[in-house]
Amino acid sequence: MKKIVPPNAVLIPKHAKNVFKGVIFDVYHWSQKLFDDSETTFEALRRPDTVTVIGVADDKILVLDDDQPHVGSRISFPGGRVDSDETGTLQAAKREMLEETGYEFMGWRLLRVWQPHTKIEWFIYLYLAWDGSQTAQPHPDAGERITVRKLSFSEAKNLTVTKSGYLGESKEIFETLNNLEDLLNLPEFNGKEIDR
Repeated sequence: MKKIVPPNAVLIPKHAKNVFKGVIFDVYHWSQKLFDDSETTFEALRRPDTVTVIGVADDKILVLDDDQPHVGSRISFPGGRVDSDETGTLQAAKREMLEETGYEFMGWRLLRVWQPHTKIEWFIYLYLAWDGSQTAQPHPDAGERITVRKLSFSEAKNLTVTKSGYLGESKEIFETLNNLEDLLNLPEFNGKEIDR
């Protein structure tokens, strides 16, 4: 699958060997030459990428009160894991948004991609979706209890900049914005394309 990653992304070498396959994380090893010409084994993890969506409908921003057995209740934007059978992160973002909120959107733009840890080949894709309407009832996973809320721009911004729940991941986006129009006018993320 082709995907966009940050220019400074740290990737597991293609010749690395998968030494453990987990439910979410896979472990890879490879031999690496050091500056003194000795060699050692390097190790890194790989896991499925995840997507997060800032959805704008009726001039409000959709957020979730998301209760999960292992973490309790947290506020977040809709999102989740990219499934192995999906053609890309945008398909995953649309699926997660529909499953968790029942909303479908006409406009989509990739705003940001980041790698939380350089020892893990895992990227988070932040999308903006606009011109949305509810076309179905939410169908969250069995491990989720979700309540969908619509917040004003100022309410959403306040929760992101104060790092409430998982909304803090988007602080960098919101702290420079003054209103909903600023959000809707953010440019497309410019990274490098890889095939993984």
